[in-house]
Amino acid sequence: MQPRLAAESPMGRPFRERAMLVLWPSFLMAGVLEMLTFAVVDPGSLRWFGAEPIGWSLSAIYSVTFFIYWSVIATSTAMTLLLESPGEI
Repeated sequence: MQPRLAAESPMGRPFRERAMLVLWPSFLMAGVLEMLTFAVVDPGSLRWFGAEPIGWSLSAIYSVTFFIYWSVIATSTAMTLLLESPGEI
């Protein structure tokens, strides 16, 4: 296998490597964002758009919030990776 040149596009990498380029940084940032969110917001007092309380366990609220943050950040990172290499889509 030839070494990759510094100017080579990320799209030339194997799928597993590209997936890790997207998923690992977004995983770390989702964790940071969740810590910042729940340092300010009490998950037990969350309500459905001002109506009744959510009624989930705290671990369910933490998990769902984390996966929402992770998916949004991963989507943003993946779009950046796709836009970084024009003409190879």
